Amino acid sequence: MYKALFFILISILSLSTSLYAQNAYDITDEEALKIILAAKKEAEATDVLVNIAVTDAGAHLKAFIRMDESYLGSIDVAIKKAKTARYFNIDTGTLGELTQPGGIIYNIELSNGGLVSFPGGMPIRNKDNVIIGAIGVSGGSIEQDRAIALAGIKAILKK
Repeated sequence: MYKALFFILISILSLSTSLYAQNAYDITDEEALKIILAAKKEAEATDVLVNIAVTDAGAHLKAFIRMDESYLGSIDVAIKKAKTARYFNIDTGTLGELTQPGGIIYNIELSNGGLVSFPGGMPIRNKDNVIIGAIGVSGGSIEQDRAIALAGIKAILKK
């Protein structure tokens, strides 16, 4: 009987470890770091202090940086912008247009443990146009956050 239980336990554990394998279309740690550094460089060039989050294809945090003296409250906002962009595969600014009072998905921000529906979050696509993750930037104006996020994404599209 113990041998049967042991075999079942080993089978379950070996199955569960395969569930955590990285998706072939997932952002790599090197790509995530390259995006973070390019976004940080853009923020520094425009004299904006921000928090920058990159998630993988499963919307799990892959990389993060909090620039010195950036707002503490923007940590959570940057992460949620990235997650929101990945959950719905849409620029968070575009999503925000749909979430206004009377919009077709009004109050969706209350789902998924809290979403952010204003600019600064964007899906990250690879050269084959497959979504491999998302970026979220918070700390500047919404225009600055979006421009910094875009600069980060462009870093992995260059040859």
